[in-house]
Amino acid sequence: MADDSNSGLSKWPDLIEKIRARTPARVLADRTGAAYRTATQLQLRQDHAVARDAVRAEFDLEGDLGVELVERWKLFSVSTMVASKGEFLQRPDLGRRLDENARELILTRCARNADLQIVIGDGLSVTAVSSQVPALLPLLAEKARLRGWTLGQPFVVKYCRVGLMNDLGELLQPKVVVLLIGERPGLATAEGLSAYMAYQPRTGHNDSNRNLISNIHARGVSTEAAASRIIDVAEQMMRRQTSGVEVKEELPRAKWLK
Repeated sequence: MADDSNSGLSKWPDLIEKIRARTPARVLADRTGAAYRTATQLQLRQDHAVARDAVRAEFDLEGDLGVELVERWKLFSVSTMVASKGEFLQRPDLGRRLDENARELILTRCARNADLQIVIGDGLSVTAVSSQVPALLPLLAEKARLRGWTLGQPFVVKYCRVGLMNDLGELLQPKVVVLLIGERPGLATAEGLSAYMAYQPRTGHNDSNRNLISNIHARGVSTEAAASRIIDVAEQMMRRQTSGVEVKEELPRAKWLK
């Protein structure tokens, strides 16, 4: 009679590889005694360095988004009340307010009362912005055009925090603000972008007044899927004239639930 004990062991490495292919998480990592193997340790150190670089990097308009995209969309850059990257990390409150020069430039170059106002913020990962925005911005603009919406002049905000949406809403009075902002990087990826959305944001609004589509990157939500979801949520906001906890994203049911 055949011994089945070894047959299970022979299939185990293949099962591990199949699991690992489905997630960037470090699952079933090999060890030597109580420590990771050298290859795993080196990969962890490399990924940690990438995450630190993404947080510490200074945003450069043409360098990170490309000359063609900047010229095509007439993009320009302004700053919050933060003076440096170090201050940005230590003073989140200053990243929620525009400085006076920014306010003047925005009012000069942007029309008020648009249906959809797209703003790009560096947030906690410049890498995410440079990786996702060049593909996502044109998709959003085209889908907005097909809905017949007016699109505000897009622009970039350096040292940006999510709460800046309130300042932007007060200043430009759009129906919906979409803030594309770099997520806090982890050891799986530094390329994750988030899209925060709010209907007529204003002073006093908080996270309960906002909606979020996160994990926009190659192994998460694709730019094509993100663009469709953002526009669908924006349409629901305009129809219901509210956002946040009052608006629920309508996603298709998973196949296994059907």
